[in-house]
Amino acid sequence: MAAPLLQVRGLVRRFEGVTAVAGVDLEVAEGELVSIIGPNGAGKSTLFNVISGLDRPDAGSVHFRGSDVTGARPEKLAAQGLARTFQHGRVFGNMSVMDNVLVGAHTRLRAVRPAVPLLGPLLELWLAAVRPGRVRAEEAAMRAEVKQILTLFGDRLLPRLDNPAYSLSYANRRRVEIARALALRPVLLMMDEPTAGMNESETAEMQEILAGLKARGQTILLIEHKLEMVMRLSDRVIAMDDGRRIAEGPPAAVRNDPAVIEAYLGHAAMGQAAE
Repeated sequence: MAAPLLQVRGLVRRFEGVTAVAGVDLEVAEGELVSIIGPNGAGKSTLFNVISGLDRPDAGSVHFRGSDVTGARPEKLAAQGLARTFQHGRVFGNMSVMDNVLVGAHTRLRAVRPAVPLLGPLLELWLAAVRPGRVRAEEAAMRAEVKQILTLFGDRLLPRLDNPAYSLSYANRRRVEIARALALRPVLLMMDEPTAGMNESETAEMQEILAGLKARGQTILLIEHKLEMVMRLSDRVIAMDDGRRIAEGPPAAVRNDPAVIEAYLGHAAMGQAAE
């Protein structure tokens, strides 16, 4: 049996006596779409931050692609193929849509990577000024790839390719962030509430995009509050409450788990879940 692509064991993160993540275990196999659900404050985003290197755990381990990456920096994880988006979308407001997405491809650049590390800064200045043929060719290929990625979003972004990100709608800024993550060609794509702030039709579009990514084999670890989308897309669901994993399994089983209903849906949903 193949080892999991991502394996988390006993992960703990504390903040001044408050335990935000309390001994969480999880695994994600290659090609899976695994969703994490739970009420606000359950520790989902903190868990993402620790896995993706934005924060360091107080205990536990993270293994990615068979290597121990516990506490590794985000740039190291990005170079290994881990990309993530954020609960509150992060784009470079004064940069164009094209340039925002190109940022995601930085770990794949080869023409500008110096063979001698000590010459790095000087070589980068020279390449920026002279732009030899191999640099121009790589840049052209990357730009073509960005346009291909943006076709996933229909006509939402392509007509705005040269527009600054600050001029975009909220939903389009979220789309740019996702496109930037895809430009890394991630082995694992971690998405923190990609439909937050989106209306019903925008959510439906995002669900279709995620379904398409899943169909082509993209491994995804997803935090999402919109349960209907979670139920439709997920291979497995992990439920958290108070920093702990309280349930895991197929979507329908987790949705009807009494502990999940109590923590996430509330007492009022008990009857609905039993129907």
